[in-house]
Amino acid sequence: MILLVLLASILILVVTVYQYDLQTTDYNIQRFERKEAIAKEIIELELANKTSYAVSTENLPKIFQNRIYEISSINKLNITIYNLEGRLLKTSFGNAFEKIDKTPLTDFIVSDLAQNSNHRVFNNKEIAGTSYQTSYSYINDPKFKRIGILELQFTQDNSEIEHELKEFIYRLSLVYLLMFLLAISFAYFLSSYITRSIKTISDKMQQTRLNERNEKIILNKASSEIEVLVDAYNHMIDQLEESAVRLAKSEREQAWREMAKQVAHEIKNPLTPMRLTVQSFERKFDPKDENVKEKLAEYSETLIQQIDVMSSIASAFSDFAKMPTQKREKIEVIGVVKLALDIFNEDSIKYYPQEKELFANLDKTQLIRIVTNLVKNASQAIDKQENPLIEVKVYSEGNAVKITISDNGKGISEDVKELIFEPKFTTKSSGMGLGLGIIKNIIEAYDGTISFTSKVGIGTVFTVILPKT
Repeated sequence: MILLVLLASILILVVTVYQYDLQTTDYNIQRFERKEAIAKEIIELELANKTSYAVSTENLPKIFQNRIYEISSINKLNITIYNLEGRLLKTSFGNAFEKIDKTPLTDFIVSDLAQNSNHRVFNNKEIAGTSYQTSYSYINDPKFKRIGILELQFTQDNSEIEHELKEFIYRLSLVYLLMFLLAISFAYFLSSYITRSIKTISDKMQQTRLNERNEKIILNKASSEIEVLVDAYNHMIDQLEESAVRLAKSEREQAWREMAKQVAHEIKNPLTPMRLTVQSFERKFDPKDENVKEKLAEYSETLIQQIDVMSSIASAFSDFAKMPTQKREKIEVIGVVKLALDIFNEDSIKYYPQEKELFANLDKTQLIRIVTNLVKNASQAIDKQENPLIEVKVYSEGNAVKITISDNGKGISEDVKELIFEPKFTTKSSGMGLGLGIIKNIIEAYDGTISFTSKVGIGTVFTVILPKT
């Protein structure tokens, strides 16, 4: 709006100046034409009635010897008389006794005058604020015979008109300045009215959340355009609530599916060592062995431990947020790790404890689960190797327990290293399954860390660091 007012002011100013110039030019021309008509009429009367000389080209200077000054003074015109070839005969410039040095008419003017249908040539020019109108026409004798060329020149000073124009522009500028200030004020209050409603909408949009209940916008006074915007926002809120309900339902279903996968995997973890224990029991059990009771107790203890693991998983199934349940108790880490390795019968598994005893506040069941899972993955990684080897080391490092499990398997390629701990990632070439993601969560629940280094064709080393307290 302000820009339109400014452009309108500029355009009106330009049109005003142009119109003043046009009117000034027209006024000067009309004024000159009136003076020209009167001067010609006086000259014709002089030739027809008042002169005692024969009316001819040669006598024109004599006929208008003094009369030319009177006609010039009365009409305020500069009068010059030429013969038909354009040479000077008489002029009102100067006085009767002064020699005037005035150039003859150009051939262009003489020929243009002869060829013009109304036998008149008009020139109009302006120099330094002064307007000059000049006309050329023939002088005829009473019998309408051409005897000379008449030049009439009118000089008009436009300084007064220009002064009036400047005064008018000044007053017009004051008026438009006032209009401009009024436009700014009106635009300010109008924009404040509009932006107040828009600010309300903007605030509501910033407060909009997908997982929360959002309020609709209610405006008492607003323009029709703003009302359309508000209606669109309120409609979006309704659709957003419907989408949030569907999304929440989908997330719950997805969470249950993920939980089912995790529970199934957690149940499979103890089933594997239980199966291995039973197979080992069937193969090595000898009723006549002197240590049969001790071996039976050892096998039973292993089965009971894995059954306890399955029992804890079943208990945690009722509360997904607590799965797997974490607890802390003082355990002897060296012995627990050895107990976890006893379920594996492979000769390729070597255990190298760096200390005789190592105590820490951890969950015995969870520690067994961590070791069992990592060793089982390492066993899968060294499958079909000529000289398979898995080394398990446990030692103390400051206020932490450090467990390393290394193998000489195929290793892990660079393109899948970042996916190893993803819950849904699995690859048979490296032996990594869904359990690594769960193991990582268990370790991090104790404020511990798990990391690995691997080279393709050489092997992989997993490092677990758990705080002692």
